[in-house]
Amino acid sequence: MRIVGYFPQWGIYDRRYFLRDVHSSGQAAKLTHLTYAFGELDEDGVCVMTDEATGDAWADYQCRFGASESVDGKGDSYEQPLAGNFNQLRKLKKRHRHLRVGISFGGWNASRYLSNAALTPESRAAFAASVVSTYFDGNLPVLPGEPQGGPGVAAGIFDYVDLDWEWPASEGNAHNVTRPEDRRNFTLLLAETRRQLDAFTERTGRPTGISAYLPADRARSDAGIEPELFRYLDFGIVQGYDFNGDWDLTTNHASQLYTPRDDPSPDRLSVDAGVVNYLELGVPPDRLVVGVPGFGRGWRGVRSRRDGLYQRAADLAPGAWEPGDEDYKTLARRPGRRFRDPDNGAVWLYDGDEFWSYDDPGLIRQKAAYVRDLGLGGLSLWSLDNDDSQGSLVRAMNG
Repeated sequence: MRIVGYFPQWGIYDRRYFLRDVHSSGQAAKLTHLTYAFGELDEDGVCVMTDEATGDAWADYQCRFGASESVDGKGDSYEQPLAGNFNQLRKLKKRHRHLRVGISFGGWNASRYLSNAALTPESRAAFAASVVSTYFDGNLPVLPGEPQGGPGVAAGIFDYVDLDWEWPASEGNAHNVTRPEDRRNFTLLLAETRRQLDAFTERTGRPTGISAYLPADRARSDAGIEPELFRYLDFGIVQGYDFNGDWDLTTNHASQLYTPRDDPSPDRLSVDAGVVNYLELGVPPDRLVVGVPGFGRGWRGVRSRRDGLYQRAADLAPGAWEPGDEDYKTLARRPGRRFRDPDNGAVWLYDGDEFWSYDDPGLIRQKAAYVRDLGLGGLSLWSLDNDDSQGSLVRAMNG
């Protein structure tokens, strides 16, 4: 069982969530893989380090953490060549020798130039070379105004690359570059990345891997994912959430295990539907990891019929960071009645006005049992900062 957790680079700001919390909550001891999100690509699809757009060199390797924010309780000095989250990742790996750390590219906001990276043999080679140099050889630029960086300063931190392309050859964020040939080019991009990572392993003796985040929606997987992709992947994470959300004012389950017979949504998505898509393509079950959410989707102004389920809402429910979105750790403390559909694998909270669909530890344990029953490869959480201070969701992922 792979137990994967994503750590968002921006969590250190308003959320005040640090890699020290991954250690102190017990999450690190239970994870097998920690994926750092996200690396930044320029318009050519090459790795860059900036403090602009989606990139954040300050969070990555320049920010100096105090003793209370540090994994080992030791604060950073101004002049040290590696600081920020990357230095904390190194400290976390020293405490948890089993833990593999990956660097992810993409996500909803940072998939903009992945199509450009995948476009030609030259662009694919340039992308892979920049990944190896920056994240595996650890060659970080020294940027104006800060002393951090230099050749090899981040070597030994990252063990695998994660491609979270949302979505090849399909509609995603409006700013994304999208091409019909993305489907074939995605496979070729992974093949070239695998080739260069293998060369790195031969040169250094350090094993490396590749993972990818994959759509549950059959239309998106048909448009953008070739079965051949799995020749180059150690594992693929099947989208297990955002089946319903802020784009529709009808309340529904956001992360159901199975699709209820009376589900009124047009796509009728579920974890099982997504997994079956890939099994029918001939993907080995142990290469498939199920994504689980650490957040919930919510609506307000919901009438009480059917305990709020499948009802038209007046609006999205307010959330701490954006409307219709809330962390598990907050929802777990929210008043209201909890309802569970054990047959279809769904949980919701309804207080007479607000309706929230989310995963609690009980539902995640049900999904862990599903993974074991089908011989799948594990579970993956987006994201670790959504969990509570005891790491309840990550613990539940272990069954």
